Amino acid sequence: MAEATAYEEQRRRQVEANKRKLEELQLHHLSAAVREAAAAAKPSPVKKRKARVPLDAADAVMEPLRRSGRVANLPDKPVYREEVPAFARKIRRTYGRKDLANRVYATDEARSYTISKAEDLVQELDSRFPIFIKPMTQSHVTGGFWLGLPNDFCRKHLPKRDETITLVDEDDDESDTLYLAMKKGLSAGWRGFAIQHKLVDGDCLVFQLIERTKFKVYIIRASSYYESED
Repeated sequence: MAEATAYEEQRRRQVEANKRKLEELQLHHLSAAVREAAAAAKPSPVKKRKARVPLDAADAVMEPLRRSGRVANLPDKPVYREEVPAFARKIRRTYGRKDLANRVYATDEARSYTISKAEDLVQELDSRFPIFIKPMTQSHVTGGFWLGLPNDFCRKHLPKRDETITLVDEDDDESDTLYLAMKKGLSAGWRGFAIQHKLVDGDCLVFQLIERTKFKVYIIRASSYYESED
């Protein structure tokens, strides 16, 4: 009991001694001053509210964002679709799609016959005009409807850029097609010509360039082979 009382007395004296030292150093005053200075330097944060845009502002014309001169003239969104020239849009027409299940497949004999007849016709035509022969295949008259032309003929006689080329049949009816100079073939308009003239696999066409962008077209039909046999 006496030992416990002595310990408590010693502890009390030590606590009082520590208090006197703290008062001499004035640490509690210094700590309070630091807290006050920090509070004065940093104001309490205030949550900023976004200004609400009135509904009528949606109809207002917004001023475009300023951009660097390097990208100022570029479109806001990339454009990936192929642009069709204005003159090509004029020659697009609507024709019924052929039933691919009813394709006509020419025999080798019929194909050889039409080519031979086309060569005979070339001998009769005016040689002053450039001429080439084009046998028809399925890709020309069904499905893709793309007509590639002879490379040498295109380089020598046809325009160096895309242009409208007119096809004139044996009844002098005209059809406009789009000539693609880089691909050296007829695109838009050729499908309509092929369907309108009921072209099938094995037919053979003679193209005679009668003007800079106009062909006279002669058609030798594969069906004539079977008629000749009869």
